[in-house]
Amino acid sequence: MRNGFPELSIAVPGTTATRPVEVWRTSRRVESGFHDGLAYAYDGRYLFCSGRIRHTADYAAATRDAYVRAFELLDRLGYPEVARVWNIVGGITGQVATEGPADRYGEFCQARAQVFRQRGLTVKDIPAATGIGGHDDHTTVYFLATRSRGVIRIENPLQVPAYEYPERYGPEAPCFARATYVAAETGGRSGDLFISGTASILGHLTVHEGDVERQTRTTLENIAALVSGKNLRSHGIDAELTLRDLDCVKVYVKRPHEAEIVRQICTASLGSKSEVGYVIADICRDDLLVEIEGFASISRPDVETVN
Repeated sequence: MRNGFPELSIAVPGTTATRPVEVWRTSRRVESGFHDGLAYAYDGRYLFCSGRIRHTADYAAATRDAYVRAFELLDRLGYPEVARVWNIVGGITGQVATEGPADRYGEFCQARAQVFRQRGLTVKDIPAATGIGGHDDHTTVYFLATRSRGVIRIENPLQVPAYEYPERYGPEAPCFARATYVAAETGGRSGDLFISGTASILGHLTVHEGDVERQTRTTLENIAALVSGKNLRSHGIDAELTLRDLDCVKVYVKRPHEAEIVRQICTASLGSKSEVGYVIADICRDDLLVEIEGFASISRPDVETVN
């Protein structure tokens, strides 16, 4: 905690000498505090919460405990809807010495799914999420929850929903939506769109293995399809976006020497208003080289005037 606000260091180095900093701002009064190892702050619309999970011998139990404590906090403060989660898993594709999943990410997904089931969450309740690999021996979790009941989970027409992945990717499929939309408190057609970490996956298969340029382009095409008017309207959201409408974008690159080619492709595809950060991180599959997430604030008048 710094000056009354949660502060979290993440073991994913930037691609330049300047270390990237992610800041979530609000114009409202903020209350903050600690709860059972978790730091949090809230403003009446959103709650931000963060914590770390040690990679102990019983990592699955530690992960379940962390998620349970987080939900206890949401219940206590009255923020029932988890809109967006980031999971930075150290050694995400590394092997683990347990009888469960073969890798750390599989173990994490299994523990998270168990807590979601205990909470009675269905695919209509799961948040947008990012799961990437950090360069330490912790799992760092941070998330945004909301009091809004106008939360819509969005899937991508080009991809199988993550929660329907076949068992070849692990005994528990990842529990997240491709994006979530949080309607403005005033209703109407405005709201916040949180785009999950997206990669070069079509259906459920990795495509363009070993080719970072083609993987980056496919990832951007996936996001473009996700935020298209056709897809948003199919989920009941009256909006139409392109890649150039994204306000904030975060790009995870697996191999440092490929960061510049990824940057060039993203710069050509994204709008000049987009704030874009690049970091070096492992991706949840060995054959994925890049992952991209984003955020867009949708502001549309309730009544359009025609002159």
